[in-house]
Amino acid sequence: MPEPSSASPRSARSRTTSKNPPKPDRQARPRDADARRADILAAARRAFARHAYADTTIAAIAGDAGVSPALVMKYYGTKEHLFTQVFTFDSDATALFDAPLDCLARHMVLHLLATQRGQTRDPILRIAFSRHHLELGGQARANFRTQVIDALAARLPGAGAALRAEMAVGVLLGLAALYATVQADQLTQLAPDEVADLYVPLLQPLLCGEAPADR
Repeated sequence: MPEPSSASPRSARSRTTSKNPPKPDRQARPRDADARRADILAAARRAFARHAYADTTIAAIAGDAGVSPALVMKYYGTKEHLFTQVFTFDSDATALFDAPLDCLARHMVLHLLATQRGQTRDPILRIAFSRHHLELGGQARANFRTQVIDALAARLPGAGAALRAEMAVGVLLGLAALYATVQADQLTQLAPDEVADLYVPLLQPLLCGEAPADR
């Protein structure tokens, strides 16, 4: 008489599963695509920061991002469109100014410092590289004026809001440059809150209306 099968219900389920593997998680694909888009955009930011527009190639951006040039073209179309995405500041300004006015200075400093520690993307410093790009750089600077400086000025009370917004953004750009290019030894040894303690007295009066009015 034949021996009864020793296969357990669990092993039987395993065989069934192996014949009918689970379907791929459809939700994983959009996240993967979003990650690749972000990698391409980050690579483009690096490329346009280092090289003039004419010297920047889709192939080089693709190689840095670890994808094919065809995928770059699929997601962003042309080099000019990719450049436009790099030098658009709407989402950066939204994150940078996302705090009540009475604590906005501290928020802006801490947000900017977080970018220097790799916790988020660069919010505004890339505008410093726009002069590499001739006429396209002019459009980048126009975007920065409208999307960052004018957006901040619209939030500020009192006289001279436009001037104070320019001055406040200038302070932030100077701080970003110290970290990104000058590599200031003394400043970079401080904790973020310590840096904020030093910069808030410079920034908060500009935001609250204690600077000279427009002439």
